[in-house]
Amino acid sequence: MAIARALALLPGVILFDEPTSALAPELVGELLAVIKNPAGGGTTLVIVTHGIGFAREIADRVVFMDGGRIVEQGPPAEVLDRPNRGRTRDFLSKVL
Repeated sequence: MAIARALALLPGVILFDEPTSALAPELVGELLAVIKNPAGGGTTLVIVTHGIGFAREIADRVVFMDGGRIVEQGPPAEVLDRPNRGRTRDFLSKVL
């Protein structure tokens, strides 16, 4: 409900920090639907997540960070399927 209220204000940017972490698995799909179709459009969503499937489904662009620094960035298929950096490959091999 809080997400819907925030989107109704038509902000330029919304930051979500691990939005799926406290959700039951059956509610993740509902969250996806709300985030994919923000009211009014034109809102940039910055989503911090360790959920690779969620990131693949929702993101136009993925940024992989390590130690507070951007290590790799690009379209989800590029970063998640064909990472260029060893650190990204190591992380993905452990979570996929």
